[in-house]
Amino acid sequence: MEFLENNLEAIYIVLLCVFIGIEVLSNVPAVLHTPLMSGANAISGVITVGAIALVLSLPEDAHWGAQVLGGIAVFLGTLNIAGGFLVTRRMLKMFTTKKS
Repeated sequence: MEFLENNLEAIYIVLLCVFIGIEVLSNVPAVLHTPLMSGANAISGVITVGAIALVLSLPEDAHWGAQVLGGIAVFLGTLNIAGGFLVTRRMLKMFTTKKS
C-alpha cells in the first residue's frame, strides 16, 4: 500500500497515457497502419537497445529482481520488434499484385 501512496502521481500519468493511446490509435485510418507499425518498431528497437545497455551496466551486487525484470524487458522488447515486423510484412503482402 505504501508503494501506491508514494507513486500515485506516476500511476495517474500511466493510466492517462493508456487512455490517450487507445483513443489516438483507434482513430487511425487503415491506410496509415503499416507506416505507424514501422515507426513503432523503430521506437521499440531503440528502447530495447537502451534496456540491454541498462541490464549490462547493472553492478554485480545488484538485486536479483532488477536483473530478472531487465531480462524480461529485453525479451518482451525483442518479441515486440519481431512480431511487429512479421505483421508489417503480412500487411505489405496484401498490397502486392500477384503475377500469373
